[in-house]
Amino acid sequence: MIAIELPPKNAVRVEVMGSPIDNLSMEETLLQIEEKIVEGKPIQHVVVNAAKIVEINKNPKVKRIIESCEIVNADGQAVVWASKLLGKPLKERVAGIDLMQELIKRANEKNWGVFFFGAKQEVLDKVVAHYQKEFPSLRIAGARNGYYKPEEELKIVEEIRASNAQILFVAISSPKKEIFLNTYLQVMNIPFVMGVGGSFDVVAGLVKRAPLWMQRLGLEWLFRFLQEPRRMWRRYIIGNAEFILLLIKYKLKSAKV
Repeated sequence: MIAIELPPKNAVRVEVMGSPIDNLSMEETLLQIEEKIVEGKPIQHVVVNAAKIVEINKNPKVKRIIESCEIVNADGQAVVWASKLLGKPLKERVAGIDLMQELIKRANEKNWGVFFFGAKQEVLDKVVAHYQKEFPSLRIAGARNGYYKPEEELKIVEEIRASNAQILFVAISSPKKEIFLNTYLQVMNIPFVMGVGGSFDVVAGLVKRAPLWMQRLGLEWLFRFLQEPRRMWRRYIIGNAEFILLLIKYKLKSAKV
């Protein structure tokens, strides 16, 4: 059973296509996270993109988990555009990978311990090596690949808890990572936990990130699709179509109000 504790009411939280999203800029998000880390009470962060919006509308369990997260950012440019079309304009996109990079910079400055969990071992090794080179004084509290048997899960949770890290980045698939973090948030006792999707692959150099002009035009998904069409076609072709249909549904619904 998933233990879900609703966060305090957030004055900047809005609902976009069934998903709660905090209307925060990158800098505002970083300030809130820093405050939470100083407080030391464990919180879960999540980003939502078009694919997650679709999942939320299909899976009540995922919806409840996201509603329970202390901070929810809009990762996809399509979500920002949808918010404007629906009359609930978000300030900006706060991409998960960009937030991760900024948090690692702050962790280096403030001597926060960071734990990396997820991806294949060779990818994880490259991620750790990359940040050790970029930030020699960064305190890496631990690292663990994302491939394990169900009976190993509690051992991993204990390893993370014992690391005394201030930040945990989890790069395993959705909704597995959201469920894992929600289930063990209090047990791990890490002040800030965050799912980062495929960010480890980008940092490790396995996947290239779209150029800025494509990101600004909301075409990052196309750049990603062109790199791995066989693996990503269902997510981006079918998923984007589902997102557009959902957007039309919510727009028509709002027009009747």
